[in-house]
Amino acid sequence: MPDTITPAAARRIALAAQGFGRSHPESVGTRQLKQLFERLGLLQIDSVNVFERSHYLPVFARLGGYDKALLDRLTFARRGPYTEYLAHVAAFVPVADYPLWGFRRARLREKYSRDEWVAENRPMLDWLLAELADKGPMPASRFEHVENVRKGPWWGWGDVKLGLEYLFSWGEVVSAGRRNFERVYALPQQVIPSALLEAEIPADEAVRELVRRGSRALGIGTAKDIADYYRLSSAATRLAIDELVDAGELRRVTVPGWPRPAFLHGAARIPRRIETAALLSPFDPVVWERTRALTMFGFHYRIELYTPAPKRIFGYYTLPVLVDEALVGRIDLKSDRQNGVLRVQSAWHEPGAPAGMEERIAPVLRQAAAWQGLGDIEVMDRGDRARSLAAELGTTVTDPDSRPAP
Repeated sequence: MPDTITPAAARRIALAAQGFGRSHPESVGTRQLKQLFERLGLLQIDSVNVFERSHYLPVFARLGGYDKALLDRLTFARRGPYTEYLAHVAAFVPVADYPLWGFRRARLREKYSRDEWVAENRPMLDWLLAELADKGPMPASRFEHVENVRKGPWWGWGDVKLGLEYLFSWGEVVSAGRRNFERVYALPQQVIPSALLEAEIPADEAVRELVRRGSRALGIGTAKDIADYYRLSSAATRLAIDELVDAGELRRVTVPGWPRPAFLHGAARIPRRIETAALLSPFDPVVWERTRALTMFGFHYRIELYTPAPKRIFGYYTLPVLVDEALVGRIDLKSDRQNGVLRVQSAWHEPGAPAGMEERIAPVLRQAAAWQGLGDIEVMDRGDRARSLAAELGTTVTDPDSRPAP
């Protein structure tokens, strides 16, 4: 493989490493889900459910329609093969990796031990641990405490939830699955196998393994890209990269137009082409590092759900549109479950992207509607590709002023 990789080849390497360019399986079972987990390493969690919660979307993008209950049984079960931790941010990860995160738990414990809130609320933290020891795994809402009230709008946590999250970050409590998407908290010995609790991995070995996995999942990336995959420190990542280069697992390469040197994983392949059409979650590994998305695809991406509606450019929850090896547009979707409608709230075409997005993405939208159990697709008249997309879907556009914004 050459020491200089063209930008187009780098895109194909990255997408192939992420599982794109393969035909969707005829059916998706537990085996296919576990294989995808092995490829990606994690699924980022986000609670926004306007179209679908984020962790379901990378699976749909790569495998097509599937039974979400199968993924729930793997990720939500008390003693399932996957658990949660701060691996990128909050993410589903293999429970077998529990020892791999010991260094992060230790560092967060050290960091937060100096936190004023933790010092002032240590009695409550001890009470939370005692409650779990006495009553077993529980979600935050089940704790009977005067401070168990939400403070503020959106995700304003009360002190009980905040305390549980501190304990979760440094490992005094762990996830015991989810109920109605609410995380259930437990003491480690209540859900983690004893062999994993007793295993210890030195920090440098853990970081090296995570760099190995992150670089394999990316296929090709800068040191910054690789560090971001598991949110590792720059210095530790660079040291691990040097060791993996010396071991022949990574190779330094140049990608013209990239601002920094790149590193190619030894298992990476360069497909002649990538054939795919997919809607990406805002938190899909292909786009979650926004600088990488801009460098690799020329795609400037900002999620706008926190932006006041009058100031949004593209929409509340726009999904990047991947066609072959390019990000060609963005579509804002909403699942209107009450009325059985998948609503395309806006559809946009990226400047300079090839024409034909509508023809390629219309079947994906039909599949998405079926996957969500929705019968119809409604296209709002917003965005420079809304009308042509509606025509491709065989429907008309709807005045967006006739529908309330989320």
